[in-house]
Amino acid sequence: MEIIKTTNYSQKEILVKANLVLAQGGLVVYPTETCYGLGADATNQQAIDKLLTYKRRREGKPLSILVKDQQQAEEYVLLNDSAKNLYQNFLPGPITVISQGKGKVAIGVESEMQTLGIRISSHPLAQALIANYDKPITATSANASFKKKPYSIDDLLNNLTQKQKEKLDLIIDAGELPKRKSSTVVDTTLVGSMVLRRGDLDLGKNQQIIISTSEEDTKKLAQNLMLKNFNKLKKQALVFALVGDLGTGKTIFAKGIGQFLKIPDAIVSPSFTLVNEYHYQRYETEGFFYHLDPWRLTNFAQFQQLAIEEMLVKQNVIVIEWANKFLQDLENFLKTKSVQLIKLAFKDLGDNQREIRIK
Repeated sequence: MEIIKTTNYSQKEILVKANLVLAQGGLVVYPTETCYGLGADATNQQAIDKLLTYKRRREGKPLSILVKDQQQAEEYVLLNDSAKNLYQNFLPGPITVISQGKGKVAIGVESEMQTLGIRISSHPLAQALIANYDKPITATSANASFKKKPYSIDDLLNNLTQKQKEKLDLIIDAGELPKRKSSTVVDTTLVGSMVLRRGDLDLGKNQQIIISTSEEDTKKLAQNLMLKNFNKLKKQALVFALVGDLGTGKTIFAKGIGQFLKIPDAIVSPSFTLVNEYHYQRYETEGFFYHLDPWRLTNFAQFQQLAIEEMLVKQNVIVIEWANKFLQDLENFLKTKSVQLIKLAFKDLGDNQREIRIK
């Protein structure tokens, strides 16, 4: 491991060293506008395998890659109008834009859903690094999994094991970086854009409105929301309260949850049974998925008799259709429970389009 300080070397010397390490499949720590990042050649399988032994990628979430501009991004991802709008208005800057990948990077960079995050950094050294190297490099933060974001090299090294330190080939030390939040992450693979992680960059509340043009879009939204909140299941139940008229996609959304949880049974509407229960096991996480439809019930007391309280334990996922029947009572009831509540309002726009508002 070599550490070079930006105060002791010219930018040209730094870039020569970094290029050599990247070309040989090594790992480079470099400064960005948010924190120190970890760079590996995103097209080199050996380099990505090495990175993933240093830092585990969270299941279902892509690594982000650093590119120099939109033109280079389009070599690796498909950009829809939502993505192009973000590129034009917010990049370069602290935002990661997730798009559908083209499968041109090493295995392990794209997510299991073939999505890929793109970063165009506003940090001068990061810009120079990617401009000088003719391939994309990873832009994940340099900290080990579940450790604090590094704003200085001491921050980084003090939280690594000796084995992890030995995997780093080059560290570019630009001193202590301003303590900013992580980049804002926006998934544009649906017609609308969904903010998966908020950083310093405010994209506005309207980014939580999704336009679904197909059943697959609605299922994908369900899966993305599960990805965003899956780690919370270790400590609490996850409740989706669905509001909307008949035929607006509520049951389709529940089917997407079932797909994400790898439930082999068909997910069907519980209109007559009131509650359908499914056991799930997704890798190391195991629990129950409860699908409720209280349409035929007349008051919240009847709803409580469905044993809703017993369902609200960690690792359980609950989807409630027609939640508008008792929404205020439901919200008040859940305030005293250890749950993550996500409210979604479905509206039919015609022409097979659905507006879905996430609250």
